[in-house]
Amino acid sequence: MTNWRPDLTGADSPLYHAIALALVRDIESGAVPPGTRLPTHRALARRLNVNVGTITRAYAEVARRGLIDGEVGRGSYVRDPMARSARAAAPLSVPEGMLDLAFNLPSGGPSPEEQAAALKALAQSRTLHAASSGYSIGGTLEQRQSATKWLARGGMTVDPERVLVTGGAQLALAVALATCAQPGDTILAESLTYAGLKSQAQLLGIRVQPIEFDSGGIVAEELENACRTGSVKAVYCQPNAQNPIGTSLSNERRRAIAEAARRCELSILEDDTYSYMAADGARPIATFAPERTLYLTTLTKCLLAGLRVGYLVTPEGNEATHERALMNSGALGAMPATISVELASHWIESGVADRAATAKRDEARARQQLARKLLGEFESPTCPDSPHLWLPLPEPWRASDFVARARRAGIAVSSPEAFAIGRAAAPHAVRICLATPATREELASGLQRLAALLASRPSPTAAVV
Repeated sequence: MTNWRPDLTGADSPLYHAIALALVRDIESGAVPPGTRLPTHRALARRLNVNVGTITRAYAEVARRGLIDGEVGRGSYVRDPMARSARAAAPLSVPEGMLDLAFNLPSGGPSPEEQAAALKALAQSRTLHAASSGYSIGGTLEQRQSATKWLARGGMTVDPERVLVTGGAQLALAVALATCAQPGDTILAESLTYAGLKSQAQLLGIRVQPIEFDSGGIVAEELENACRTGSVKAVYCQPNAQNPIGTSLSNERRRAIAEAARRCELSILEDDTYSYMAADGARPIATFAPERTLYLTTLTKCLLAGLRVGYLVTPEGNEATHERALMNSGALGAMPATISVELASHWIESGVADRAATAKRDEARARQQLARKLLGEFESPTCPDSPHLWLPLPEPWRASDFVARARRAGIAVSSPEAFAIGRAAAPHAVRICLATPATREELASGLQRLAALLASRPSPTAAVV
């Protein structure tokens, strides 16, 4: 393991960003060569006298560029240049003026007028003052009751006592992970899964083992086969608009997963971030296995990106798990800002959230149709209501080349490596976030540029001797 230490001389950006930039410079200059094992998060934190979370965030930024890999139990290593994705040439954020089809931030939601009206209503009521004057880790009873109304929209009938209010889906996921697994434990997830799960698990010291899936999502038989390889604590899945593939599970597949988890004595982490995209009649996996499912959802994608409110439902009839989740929520500081929760509750009670969900689902469907019209013929398992599209690339395109060429054309799309678990090669495909542009016209312009790129051929690369 190297004794690498970042040169932070003259740094004027946030500390994690300065450390990330220093590591990028040293990797690109050759000062830290491929194959180098970097200091552990804790070792570097002690060396720099900073919080471990600062190092974790810095390493995550560099990993997002494809320059390093990190695995629980092995540490972080500098990637070989031939294995790096186009993210290595990308800045740490999407530059101003570039069309952002890489980050999933669905546009729309409550209008400025609806936001102003909601804030005015809260200012004139006693609710906000009452909620702010106390301290409730899992949310007040009134907030949890509003949450159950939102959950009922997706087919969940839940006692408010089983609900925890959190500061968004990522914090709900962190609480759920810490509740069902300990450092060193293993959980299962699709071999291409939500990138946030990977970073959360790494931060908590939890191993993520990949399982294969098909166009319909997780296969119950593969789930049971994976359980035979060792001690597994839980399975993570996204039943609606899976990120990044965009698949939605049938009720038959959801029931099969629930039954397989029951046979394997697994907890189920059901991340229903895109619950508002669920097809009519689709049931949460939690309704098939309520006694073992930690179900989480959020209003962030449906309403506003800055509204960091999430809901975590603990397993039915399991008071010990609920208490453990409550304790973990307090330890992780997962509680949201009171005003955010009160805004969310106000919009649930007034019907604004329901109308926003319907509008965003209709818009997602229209944008999927637009993408399939403009991008030409391609096969994708993405469901017609997904806010993002998984685009397999035609021969001879490689994902890294396409991502780099797209950036040069002024468009940011997501490389598959960001979502891949383990060491298996990621497929040559990209994720395109269709819902992020403010207008369909802006999206259409970007899709037309991508279509032209697909119709061309990648630049020839030098032979490797």
